[in-house]
Amino acid sequence: MIRTEALDRLPVRTAVPALRRALDDRGVAVLCAPPGTGKTTLVPLVLAGLTGEGPVRRVVVAEPRRIAARAAARRMAWLLGEQPGGRIGFTVRGERVVGRDTVVEVVTTGVLLQRLQRDQELSGVDAVIIDECHERHLDADTVAAFLLDVREAIRPDLRLVAASATTDAEGWARLLGDAPVVEAEGVSYPVEVLWAPPVRPVKPPHGMRVDPALLTHVAATVRRALGEREGDVLCFLPGVGEIGRVAGQLAGVDAEVLQVHGRAPAAVQDAVLAGSSGGRRVVLATSVAESSLTVPGVRVVVDSGLAREPRTDHARGLSALTTVRASRAAGRQRAGRAGREAPGAVYRCWDQAEDGRLARFPSPEIKVADLAAFALQAACWGDPDASSLALLDPPPAGAMGAAREVLEAIGAVDGGGRVTERGARMSRLGLHPRLARALLDGAREAGARRAAEVVALLSEEPPREYGDDLAAALRTARRGQDGYAARWKQEVRRLSGQVEGAGSGGARSDDAVVGLVAALAFPERVARARGDGAFLMASGTGAELRDSSRLRSAPWLAVAVADRPSHAVSARVRLAAVIDEPTALLAAGHLRVRGEEVRWVDGEVVARAVDRLGAVELAVRPLKQPDPELVRGALVEGLRREGLGLLRWTRDSEQSRLRLAFLHRVLGPPWPDVSDGALLAETGAWLEPELSRARRRADLGRIDAGQALRRLLPWATGEAVRLDELAPERIEVPSGSRIRVEYGGEQPVLAVKLQELFGMGETPRVAGVPVLVHLLSPAGRPAAVTADLASFWREGYKAVRAELRGRYPKHPWPEDPTTVPATRFTSARLKRS
Repeated sequence: MIRTEALDRLPVRTAVPALRRALDDRGVAVLCAPPGTGKTTLVPLVLAGLTGEGPVRRVVVAEPRRIAARAAARRMAWLLGEQPGGRIGFTVRGERVVGRDTVVEVVTTGVLLQRLQRDQELSGVDAVIIDECHERHLDADTVAAFLLDVREAIRPDLRLVAASATTDAEGWARLLGDAPVVEAEGVSYPVEVLWAPPVRPVKPPHGMRVDPALLTHVAATVRRALGEREGDVLCFLPGVGEIGRVAGQLAGVDAEVLQVHGRAPAAVQDAVLAGSSGGRRVVLATSVAESSLTVPGVRVVVDSGLAREPRTDHARGLSALTTVRASRAAGRQRAGRAGREAPGAVYRCWDQAEDGRLARFPSPEIKVADLAAFALQAACWGDPDASSLALLDPPPAGAMGAAREVLEAIGAVDGGGRVTERGARMSRLGLHPRLARALLDGAREAGARRAAEVVALLSEEPPREYGDDLAAALRTARRGQDGYAARWKQEVRRLSGQVEGAGSGGARSDDAVVGLVAALAFPERVARARGDGAFLMASGTGAELRDSSRLRSAPWLAVAVADRPSHAVSARVRLAAVIDEPTALLAAGHLRVRGEEVRWVDGEVVARAVDRLGAVELAVRPLKQPDPELVRGALVEGLRREGLGLLRWTRDSEQSRLRLAFLHRVLGPPWPDVSDGALLAETGAWLEPELSRARRRADLGRIDAGQALRRLLPWATGEAVRLDELAPERIEVPSGSRIRVEYGGEQPVLAVKLQELFGMGETPRVAGVPVLVHLLSPAGRPAAVTADLASFWREGYKAVRAELRGRYPKHPWPEDPTTVPATRFTSARLKRS
């Protein structure tokens, strides 16, 4: 029996007429409704005609998470007085509860992607609702793009609703072709904000690590909230590990402590969503409880202020979740949970001053995640570079390039990015392409069942208590009775069914199979020991094991999970398997390179014949007769690293370079650019043939740089002969002395004794530029600086004369220096001459 009263209480009902009109007129709409208003439960029932309004239509609801999909289906079935599997069903990876009469099916966005690839028309489906689209999960963005393609090309009758828990709907409305935005008012109660930062500073999160002091503070804040407020407490933490640690610190509280996350058993999820049976509850949850789930009885929220987002280091082949500060939008969503049913409070475990510095919204996953799976989906869709897909944010070019390289390496796409038959099969497995490759190739080498067991371990990382040894984790999962082991066994059954009929692989031990499959999934992460628990991966990244790890003595590892904090040189291995060299070569054979390597190493040319697996050197022997071109390249690399000082520079050659630099700056071409960058870019124009004859560092030191620079002079135009005229090395002054000009600064500098310029009325010029005259005392010490000698004689000389004539009385100091001859001598010497 339909629970009409419960349906009528849902606030979104007031927006239903406008939503119907929008879909009738345009076929698309954006629905903005705060959490708890019924957008996930009432709207699908109305659009499907299950509330007695309008014809019956088949509706698919896409949720970002399995827990949300199951919960939404159960709630809608309850509203109709049924059990899931009747008119309301759900499909998530590894679980399908639908029946012949199912009209509304709730699926994860990943399941809907698979369905679209198999049946682009979505035969029999009348409407699709993409729920929680504001969270910007990559699968949701991709589903929306594919559905818009379908509407435009083959199904203009397909109705599409983007449902968001926030009012930031402009982008989605534009994406859907200026779709109408329908807003529903939520019924929310006031939520008091209490700022509860730790008393002492805590370390910021990095990688997956969260300062234990912060978790202790969060647990203490939960205890405080239980003492100060009534009702259940909902505490937001970034991940399963943090939930477990805080739960341990809440032992003994006068409340039932429950844990909600994507890995929680279905029975626990159901218990949390069903509400309290009498006593108080503390619900420790990840971000799954921000918007897509309603937890009854909550009056207090404790927010750690942290979340997990994917990050990918394309250069090192590492991708993982990382802990970040939650955005302000997430903070508002979390706080709102306390005001669903009555006035509430939120305890924020950070300082109010920090709040304004937080990001406004979470990062769109397409901007930060590994895009290999997305790129394969796009290739299967027929748009390898995703250039024609309607996306809120285009995929970053670098990330797409890295994804294409991965897909080509595993045979999923060809050189043009088009999907291969193998790639199409991979896409149907519901796995990341790397894991799909490991399953297919691993089944051929080791048998379907055992390959599926390892891939299931890799697709959902085991709990930390399983340890860092992947083979030991497999044995634990096989005999385990916990929630992870149950999900693992279910996934093994699903995957092994996808590759039945493959080889048996009976000759290999379980440990060997684990290592092989892990290496097939992550060939860039096969790693050879460097000693003391340190390894070098084929990608070139160092990796280190914990001191307590039993894997430290392994000669080779297949690294399954690793992260690299921003301040660390090496990655930290969190999950790996022991392998041998033949297994590494089998899995990562496409990375093997044999050849001559001539490089600049530690200040010298090193020539070797090298057999390497990526960055890992398998065998090395010295080369007696290396390729001269490779030697030349190594010498040029040495010049780039250590500078042109490796050549022989005399004072005259350094001055020649400065003179040329001055002329290039003042007159431009044809006078050459002699900066380091320009000279290194044109080594063939000035360092040959000496450079090609050189074989080692010492040979570079014999090359006369000054003579080599003369090759760059503009001989062809005839300007070269004017070098001494335009930028003379020395200038003759009135005393007859030839004084060196220094060209190192902005202006040429002439440092000369003041008395040697008597009678010179104007400042000397070089290439039209007045020199900067440094006037010296008879002892050669600075007395004055001028770029305008005539002005100095008129205005500055009198003061300098007054100072110097007392200090140097034996030298001439005429009142008018422009009318007397210049001299290098004393007054007495002048009289004698």
